[in-house]
Amino acid sequence: MKMLFAAAVSLLFLCTGCEEKIQPSVLDNISNATFPTQESWNSTVIFSDSGTVRAILKAGHISAYDNSKQTLLDGGVHLDFFDEHGVHSSVLTSKSGKADESSYNLEAIGNVVVTSDSGVVVRTEKMFWDNKRQQIYSDDFVRITSPKETLQGTGFESDQSLHNYRIFKVSGSAKSQ
Repeated sequence: MKMLFAAAVSLLFLCTGCEEKIQPSVLDNISNATFPTQESWNSTVIFSDSGTVRAILKAGHISAYDNSKQTLLDGGVHLDFFDEHGVHSSVLTSKSGKADESSYNLEAIGNVVVTSDSGVVVRTEKMFWDNKRQQIYSDDFVRITSPKETLQGTGFESDQSLHNYRIFKVSGSAKSQ
């Protein structure tokens, strides 16, 4: 027993001579603004107005940031649009996206495809949804195919059902199919 006590005291004296400073955590140096205030995986969000479903959003991962009032969407984005009567009108898919919490505007990024229930398909790399105007638009190159024609160009805007669309700088030729 005396031997064990003597060994413990010796070890204590050895350790007190060695001074190890505690390093601050790496997390102490990172601002809280970089962390989401809410996260969700494989989620569905339903947007409605006066009891009428206007859109249904599905995403693999959703990260909400209160400081910037933005929500980041990744892991695949699938957004179903409905008209003012609650009738399905089109679908937007993309790799990722970003939503502005103050305006409810959306930016879809990466392999964006918008398909209307009438058969019009728009493909681009970046598409925006303007909630106030209830329109989609892009400043990037777009390719539109429909049962009647194939168009391509730079710059695009349309209603969410793709009934009234226009391309600002048409490139190539418009061909009837």
